[in-house]
Amino acid sequence: MGFTVTADHLAWINGEKDDPDDLCLHGHAAAVIGGRTLEYECATVSATALYLLKTLTEDHIIHQDNQMLPCCGFFMLANETLDNVTVIGCPNGVDWTVLHRSDGTVSLILGDGTEETVSPEAYRAEVFRFADMIEDFYASCSPKVMPEDPTDRDGYTAFWNEWHRRRGRRNPAE
Repeated sequence: MGFTVTADHLAWINGEKDDPDDLCLHGHAAAVIGGRTLEYECATVSATALYLLKTLTEDHIIHQDNQMLPCCGFFMLANETLDNVTVIGCPNGVDWTVLHRSDGTVSLILGDGTEETVSPEAYRAEVFRFADMIEDFYASCSPKVMPEDPTDRDGYTAFWNEWHRRRGRRNPAE
């Protein structure tokens, strides 16, 4: 059955297709895991993409951190070197577990115990496809106005630094 993640109705918080002052992209997000569809309307899909990129190398345990399809991500807190960010939002959203198994596979586990195991190559390809779609939407919009507040500016900078480090060089063949 596999794993897919999609987003449509992409817009900024004001509902517009472009807003140079809004740093977080929203939309209707859906993930299919083990034949089950998980959806969240007006999810912060930019945070979803980063969270998925993190799960390429790190396990994620349901309800122990951010939600994979978070409602919001209204604050980004950078580390000192601006290469990692913590996105803070509300407790609403949709979540699941991502585990890297000793046999090299990736298990996606829902709250009801539904489990889907995928190859690391298939998982990476789907995560990259989703992240690239989100980044392409950012690229199609006006450049962002960097926040004057240094904490907000550093958070946004760290967000993209971490994104690009985890995504690596984009390869059109991927």
